[in-house]
Amino acid sequence: MASTVEGKKDVPARERYKSRREDRKPGLEEIETMRTDQIFTKRSDSTMAVRTCSLIVDPRLPEPALFSQVSGVCKALLRKWADVDDSNISVSKITGGITNMLLKAEVEGENESQLPPVTVRVFGPNTDAVIDRDRELQALTYLSSGGFGAKLLGVFGNGMIQSFIVGRTLEPLDMGKPELAKLIAVEVRRLHGLEIPGSKEPMLWHDIYKFMDKASSVSFEDGEKQKIYETISFDNIRAEVEEIKAISDRFNAPIVFSHNDLLSGNFMYNEDEGKLFIIDYEYGSNSYRGYDIANYFNEHAGFECDYSLYPDKEKQFYFFRHYLHPENPETATDAELEEFYAECNFYSLASHLYWAIWAIVQARYSPIEFDYLSYFFLRYGEYKRRKDEMVSVTSDYLSSRK
Repeated sequence: MASTVEGKKDVPARERYKSRREDRKPGLEEIETMRTDQIFTKRSDSTMAVRTCSLIVDPRLPEPALFSQVSGVCKALLRKWADVDDSNISVSKITGGITNMLLKAEVEGENESQLPPVTVRVFGPNTDAVIDRDRELQALTYLSSGGFGAKLLGVFGNGMIQSFIVGRTLEPLDMGKPELAKLIAVEVRRLHGLEIPGSKEPMLWHDIYKFMDKASSVSFEDGEKQKIYETISFDNIRAEVEEIKAISDRFNAPIVFSHNDLLSGNFMYNEDEGKLFIIDYEYGSNSYRGYDIANYFNEHAGFECDYSLYPDKEKQFYFFRHYLHPENPETATDAELEEFYAECNFYSLASHLYWAIWAIVQARYSPIEFDYLSYFFLRYGEYKRRKDEMVSVTSDYLSSRK
């Protein structure tokens, strides 16, 4: 994930690895395999006028050389920057990326007011293990034109340039505040109304099985990690996935374009304008409406996985009202609210399975210092703790529909 935030704060646990830079330097072969410009040219709609180039930004370089390369891609991709003297381009690192290096580039001097700052996102090594860049870039053109997140301005060999959003990212405790929950509900509803060409099949199960195949076939050089890994039963996990998928097939939940990672760090709030933005669409795809909202509910727990913060029924109903009827929330019927409650709480189980299996893949491939294996057990443990309750709620609801 990436962010376009100014002054983003470090926070614990899963958000902590969002701001850390890997100690191990990626090899050149890792950089060269991420030909983002080629993916974008192949897959994007030809009517979306976004410039591409084959330049590479090498994150291994010392800052002066790194910043020089960033200036180079800005001048190559942003027409108005082409004639700006290099000495007038200022580049700085932004904290906040889970898998990417984020930099802010801005023009100083006489052209400063005409040329707003931009965010340069350099993809991290091995991110193709968990992120479909092809899918992301295809969606970004439509997201950008629809006013979601940062505007896509250009694509280079291993990253992209986006507009710079001024605001603060939310903290986990912000997620349940009524004034912010209302804004989130309205913006998520707007996102779910976005039409992106292509298959309307939900990608959730495809992604889970892809992670499962990767996770079940890895090994670790670290002996302690290998011992922990060997305690995981992938036969049991696969059986759980099959059971939840079978219930999902009965639910027939609406399929929409979903963000799929609505954690606090992916919401930005401009307090002066009272405007909320959803950022970082790396995991975006068509999926179940309830799954996207369930992710948001699960992330109330923060990155320490304090699930006592999971929103109760009253708080969920408040969110549902503003999602379902943004102009007149009180018109939501009891039947609508109960249906949404069953839908979203059921898909909270799928959310736990997704991120649990994802964590195993990350444990093997991510160079970032984070205890992903422990994160697997936290998410899978919460799945097992809530499963019987949520399946019961879902079964009662499905029975009532007959």
